[in-house]
Amino acid sequence: MATSTWLITGSSRGLGLELVRQLTRSPANLVIATCRNPAEATALQTLKSDAKGPLHIVPLDVSDSASIRSSVRTVESILGDQGLDYLYNNAAISPGLEAAFDFEYSALLETLKINIAAPALISQVYLPLVEKSNRKVIVNVSTSFGSIGLDVGPLCAAYSATKAGLNMLTYKQAKAKPGLTVITLDPGWVKTDMGGPNAALEPHQSVEGQLRVVTGLTPQDSGKYFNHAGEILPW
Repeated sequence: MATSTWLITGSSRGLGLELVRQLTRSPANLVIATCRNPAEATALQTLKSDAKGPLHIVPLDVSDSASIRSSVRTVESILGDQGLDYLYNNAAISPGLEAAFDFEYSALLETLKINIAAPALISQVYLPLVEKSNRKVIVNVSTSFGSIGLDVGPLCAAYSATKAGLNMLTYKQAKAKPGLTVITLDPGWVKTDMGGPNAALEPHQSVEGQLRVVTGLTPQDSGKYFNHAGEILPW
């Protein structure tokens, strides 16, 4: 039986894929990798052959509430008597570089749905499995763009606003459930489809840092806003 159980959303590419890659290097981890269409997630499927621990790929479309809810039954059957130690709300979108008066209304609504509503619902429906576990950790992946205090400027307005909302959701979740450890985590500027080729970090560097932070969490860290290096960020 695995020592730690993990569920990662948005696992078919980018940081989600790298999280799965690094976690499955250890037989101590049971990893549940979720994505919209597992059959088309070629890179994710390839990781199965090299995984040292159990890797399960489960369909979960974060834009579809029915898909989110139905995924719970599949995950319950995988975990059996175990709970879910780490719920990692990684999936997110960004509509672009728009300023606050230039966004497309429909794009803003879709970004709100994926970046706030989805992790809120996922956390809600998976709460019994998280509470059943030993670690009881929820990680909401945010960004420095979600910090007002860091003042990152006028661009990426929709993305920034939704991540600021995710930060507040994290704070409220931590207050609502003191028995959990709920944090928001900035992975840094990473060379992914979202971060672009000029970003400062390779995916493996960000994920190595993220996992050091996440596996080292204590209940006293709940409600905090970390970056991948373990530093506390201003709200």
